Amino acid sequence: MSKCADTSCLPPASRPGLREAGTDEAGRGCLAGPVFAAAVILPTDFAHPGINDSKKLSHARRMEMAAIIRERALAWAVARVDAGEIDRINILQASILAMHRALDALDTEPEAVAVDGNRFRPWRQVPWQTFVKGDGRLANIAAASILAKTERDLFMQQAALEYPQYHWEENKGYPTISHRAAIAQHGPSPLHRMSFRLLAPQQLSLFQQ
Repeated sequence: MSKCADTSCLPPASRPGLREAGTDEAGRGCLAGPVFAAAVILPTDFAHPGINDSKKLSHARRMEMAAIIRERALAWAVARVDAGEIDRINILQASILAMHRALDALDTEPEAVAVDGNRFRPWRQVPWQTFVKGDGRLANIAAASILAKTERDLFMQQAALEYPQYHWEENKGYPTISHRAAIAQHGPSPLHRMSFRLLAPQQLSLFQQ
């Protein structure tokens, strides 16, 4: 395991005396595809300067760190909530549900949970705490953000083979100009979140024709 000679490493957990799982989601703001979440329990002495908020890492670096996390974590799991369920329960509830599913899938039950953001619902009887921008503050949340992001990106790359017109291999389902233009031209796919605003206001007339 890489050790940090300075303060470049995030602390592994917020409660070092407990077996704490960090959890985070990926894909909340996308127009298509599932929202993914991961839960990670790191060793108490874990230290690696490459573990940080997944949004700050390149794709190659995320893939490298994901392999290290899967190898070194005491436990890890990834789960998802698909577009249809997102439409039924809304994206906030779906994000929390995905985190619950990831926690459920851990083969070691945590004694505490650290959650990225400021919204959560109790999970079992385990104490939890939210951390705004937690993926840049705690290594277990950062590790969860990396696993959730890499798994979701792989899903969207595979989905792009079935629906190449949306260029998900590039935009990963986020609301880019080209993605919305493709929706306006081809209509939504079965993976699109119909409860989201799929088109910009100036495109709505095209969509309704």
